[in-house]
Amino acid sequence: MIGLITQQLRRRTPLGWLQLSHQKGRFLVALAGIAFADVLMFLQLGFQAALFNSNTRLHIAMQADIFLVSPQARNLAYLTTFPRRRLFQAMDIPGVKSAEGMYIGIIDWKNPQTSKKTGLLVIGINPNQPAFDLPEVNRQLNVVKLPDTVLFDRGSQGDYAKIIAQIDEGKSVTTEIERRTITVSGLYKVGASFIADGSLITSDQNFLRLFPRQQANSVNLGLIQLQPGSDPQKVSNLLKSYLGNNQDVKVFTKEEFIQFEKDHWQKSTPIGFIFSLGAAMGFMVGVIIVYQVLSTDVNAHMKEYATFKAMGYRNAYLLGVVFEEAIIMAVLGFLPGIGVSVGLYALTRNATSLPLFMTIARAIQVQILTIIMCIISGTIATRKVQSADPADMF
Repeated sequence: MIGLITQQLRRRTPLGWLQLSHQKGRFLVALAGIAFADVLMFLQLGFQAALFNSNTRLHIAMQADIFLVSPQARNLAYLTTFPRRRLFQAMDIPGVKSAEGMYIGIIDWKNPQTSKKTGLLVIGINPNQPAFDLPEVNRQLNVVKLPDTVLFDRGSQGDYAKIIAQIDEGKSVTTEIERRTITVSGLYKVGASFIADGSLITSDQNFLRLFPRQQANSVNLGLIQLQPGSDPQKVSNLLKSYLGNNQDVKVFTKEEFIQFEKDHWQKSTPIGFIFSLGAAMGFMVGVIIVYQVLSTDVNAHMKEYATFKAMGYRNAYLLGVVFEEAIIMAVLGFLPGIGVSVGLYALTRNATSLPLFMTIARAIQVQILTIIMCIISGTIATRKVQSADPADMF
């Protein structure tokens, strides 16, 4: 009879599931705890991704292969300036098709609808040369040639519904910037970021009117387009060598320029560290919650585990039961966690206009972290099982 029971048990009865489902209330509380930890990780990782994505959308949209910036530049909003003549010198390098300057600054903008002031990123470009891979902007380059005329980012954070509707109907909207009356005659879409609530695009001449302290012979950013077939890395190295004696300019490929922005937010600002710390704290919360559940379960079934050991089962089998519980909780706790996170992503996206979306890569990342979290907890919780002596149990 005992041999028959042993044979049945060795067919791997799902003891982990049976133990968890036996105490349904405790099981549901454990799943809620894991879901909470997953939501914490999803939110922190999502906010971190939104931080990087929102602050690099303009970089990605810029129509250039190589960028010139000042060595004192910190990020897109704080680039400082370098002499415009570096752009003319860049034209001497083989493979360079064009080299244009761009002005960038932050300015107080008065919402024409609510009269509230907010900070917007203002971008001044040469209207005779497309600077962005944005069809909406490129179709309206002639518009920004008009004095005190700008294009407005319809993805800006704030109450702009009526204004956007007016412009979509072909009407202009006026507002005030730095005591100048500005006409908004067109729209495009990029979106808000952690730098500013939105952006404006205008001509370089209009930019200089808005920023009278900006010198026309100095620019914030150099956009270099290459001839078809040219290798950006090779041309970048040539530019670095050619401009190497000048201490007032740095050379980046597009990928390096995007990474430059990400590194600033990740390494040089508190917010990047906070999001990473938040994800780590969510992981630790999950470890503690799962450990408490598994430890309680192990203590409650210590005599049963001791009986298995007396029947000849090895510690590996008993550890497998606990790990089975951990994996089950990791999978089932993840499902409500991702569901709640998708809803919170949508809520935050609608409230802030930040690019906060659930991605397959992030879902897989959090699922793996959840499994690791539960396995770590299971490993800690099984120490008593491994050291249990069947003789002490009876």
